[in-house]
Amino acid sequence: MALRGAHSLALALDRPNAGRRCVAARWNWGEAMERAKRSVLLPAALSLSIALSSGPTLLQARPEGVNKPELLPRSYTPVIDVAGFLSEGQEGRIAQEIKEIEELTGFKLRVLAQNYPNTPGLAIREFWKVDDNTIVFVADPSLGNILNFNVGASVDLNVPRSFWSRLAGQYGNVFYWREKGEDASIEAAVAAISSCLREPPGPRACSTIN
Repeated sequence: MALRGAHSLALALDRPNAGRRCVAARWNWGEAMERAKRSVLLPAALSLSIALSSGPTLLQARPEGVNKPELLPRSYTPVIDVAGFLSEGQEGRIAQEIKEIEELTGFKLRVLAQNYPNTPGLAIREFWKVDDNTIVFVADPSLGNILNFNVGASVDLNVPRSFWSRLAGQYGNVFYWREKGEDASIEAAVAAISSCLREPPGPRACSTIN
């Protein structure tokens, strides 16, 4: 499982033996918030003590109990925008792209746009039935880089881990989303993920961020 970002997720995917690996956010909420206060521009590769892990790890989210199912939509959707970054048309286009990706590859992209602490948090796990074929993309500008990813083990075997950090660096940096808008970052990231997942596996897979 590859995880970018942070407190934005508030997921705590507590499945110790579920085979999910991550570019893991192993951190403390107090430390994270102090770090955010000290610097708006957190380097993508270093923010919130992100570290590569060779085995299953857990996202340790603080504060505890970030679980707001009341923020979930009434009907199922692969795109949840509690922050209001996306227009209805944009949500529809992203949902259609996600449907095509899933039909073609079997991988499930899910998008959550939020501004912490306004997030459903843990509730999305059951709502989306997150598994090893799932990519949870959380768009949250709270700590500078807006692009955060939680990637299932099956996806991790097919997509180089460097892809996620390069994607965050290109479309998630604070200069990009402040100039073009949060919606532009989200749409660009979804397009890049779609392009990557459609590529045949191999040493050059996902080498270019489109």
